Amino acid sequence: MGEGRSAPEGRGELRDQPPTTRGEQNAQVRPIRLGPRSVAALTLVSAIGVAAFGWPLLAGPESELSAHAQDAPWLFAALLPLLVGIVVATISDVGLDAKAIAMLGVLAAAGAALRPLGAGTAGIEPMFFLMVLSGRVLGPGFGFVLGAVSMFASALLTGGVGPWMPFQMLSMGWVCMGAGLLPGADSLRGRRELWLLGAYGAMASVLYGTVMNLHGWPYLSGLATGVSFVPGDAVGDNLTRFLAYCLATSLGWDLPRAVLTVVLSLALGPAVLKALRRATRRAAFEAPVTFEAPRP
Repeated sequence: MGEGRSAPEGRGELRDQPPTTRGEQNAQVRPIRLGPRSVAALTLVSAIGVAAFGWPLLAGPESELSAHAQDAPWLFAALLPLLVGIVVATISDVGLDAKAIAMLGVLAAAGAALRPLGAGTAGIEPMFFLMVLSGRVLGPGFGFVLGAVSMFASALLTGGVGPWMPFQMLSMGWVCMGAGLLPGADSLRGRRELWLLGAYGAMASVLYGTVMNLHGWPYLSGLATGVSFVPGDAVGDNLTRFLAYCLATSLGWDLPRAVLTVVLSLALGPAVLKALRRATRRAAFEAPVTFEAPRP
């Protein structure tokens, strides 16, 4: 009887159990894991993004593209509920606690603060390396939301709100999601991982500029005939002109962005990756919750 009264009746101690073995410590710990609902939401928002970027290539010669140049607010209105849907889908699949939301807020604020440091100066944007490394550690689902939210916060911070903003949010979301889908998340470490991330960061930096060019190029007027968009022309011919347009206009911005991303990934990558992985382990996002026996 005395022992029964000395222990809390019917109560155990609820604790998160962090990984204990070396293999579990080296495993990738992610605050947002992709489940069926979140995969479906990511697929839907990506499909809408691809359609929003690429539909002018399929437009007929009689299309009034200028009438659709300001359709971005409608895309933005559709994008925000879909981003919320990704989060809701993730919560339904695996749960999303306050620790993951706090990490999302901190990283998005850091990315938004880094972007103005070089924006507009030869295309140098230091936020890219942080987005790539964060997507690598925290996974494609978290990465997509982080990239989109970081661009949104950056636009509010710098006053860069405009028709291009939803397209920037989509593009950066894809950059971060792609980093989360790179191979060897649980096994590849050291210099090989840094070179992988540097190579991906360089490619993503150039592709980001290319995709953003595709957003605005069909609506520009007064260009030289060789690089102008021709509504209704063959897709291959328009893509050839588009490539020439990118080489003539934006490559001088895209390449410095790619070089800076590689340099920062190699120089700061070890410290940033270590900090991110330590933070996710300490937060115990994936730790199972167990009940301990009452103490006598």
